[in-house]
Amino acid sequence: NHVIQDADEITVAFHNKKRLKAKVVGRDAKTDLAVLKVIPDHKLVHVSFGNSDAARVGDWIVAIGNPFGLGGTVTAGILSARGRNINAGPYDDFLQTDASINRGNSGGPLFNLKGEVIGINTAIFSPSGGSVGIGFAIPSSVSEPVIRQLIKKGRVERGWFGVHIQAVTPDIAKTLGLKEPYGALVASVIKGGPAEKAKIKPGDVILKFGNRKVLKMRNLPRIVAETPVGDTVNAEIWRDKKLIIRKVTVAKLEDQDEKMTMSTPKKSKGAKKVKALGLTLSAITPGLRKRFKLTKSAKGVVVLKVVKDSPAAEKGIRVGDLIDEVNQEEVTTPAHIEREIKKVLKSGRKVVLVRVEGQGGGRFLGLRIGKK
Repeated sequence: NHVIQDADEITVAFHNKKRLKAKVVGRDAKTDLAVLKVIPDHKLVHVSFGNSDAARVGDWIVAIGNPFGLGGTVTAGILSARGRNINAGPYDDFLQTDASINRGNSGGPLFNLKGEVIGINTAIFSPSGGSVGIGFAIPSSVSEPVIRQLIKKGRVERGWFGVHIQAVTPDIAKTLGLKEPYGALVASVIKGGPAEKAKIKPGDVILKFGNRKVLKMRNLPRIVAETPVGDTVNAEIWRDKKLIIRKVTVAKLEDQDEKMTMSTPKKSKGAKKVKALGLTLSAITPGLRKRFKLTKSAKGVVVLKVVKDSPAAEKGIRVGDLIDEVNQEEVTTPAHIEREIKKVLKSGRKVVLVRVEGQGGGRFLGLRIGKK
């Protein structure tokens, strides 16, 4: 339970009850990892990392740890799943196992049957506090690069791309002309960042970064983070229903450590109901700019009312949000949005792609036209 800090000196207890001095070389809060340098009084035996990416669901594994203070406990099970996201951090990619893992197992190794470490035990899911057969380990593919950086530099440097992203849903994929819903959709681009310099735009879908395919949206932050700072890589992008390549020079990620009420809207001149989406919209007026604290550069139409159980309500659109694009066309009036909806219906589609600026920043949404 000791929260260790860099350069801390602590005592490490081994399974044979021998206690040795150790120094903290470095730690990384984002992956919940720390490296200790043990000062031995005799030769120690070490183990090697294996390739967690080669591990298959159903493979037998062995976990070692000190559950409830019972040092040197070994448990066996199978690899239940890979790539688990348990909302522990920005780079979640956990291995799941049914081997008994309890409090005190954290930090212990997860071995394959070759005796290689393919994971570091870190968490359990348990309503009772004890093992129910759902344990998680940081895969060696994530932990090994972090550990090597901590040993070499005492800290971890991660790559930075400079975009806000979101998942590509089946509706969005269909609207953009993608055969499969994969990749990371760029919701907004951070000014002055590597993406802006590479002329990447909101609405682009990142399909590949370097030589690595972005199968899911949450894969991209980890892929970028593991790319060496200063490297220039090719980003494969889907834009306007065709593939393009942009060269991106990865920058260094720097650590950085008003809620709007759903009130009944006042009537606004120029307000218009767009029944197909379940919204009442208005062009931006000086009064609305002041009321919703919109910036001078804000563009689009303002959401004044959201009909309950409408397509817009189901996607989380709220009063005060801005809609600035429909089907990747800039819009400035409710009538403009209605024209775009008619184009979609005429083409035989039933989903319209809108870009919304709200409390959580910019994001794209695939809205079904009319009731389900």
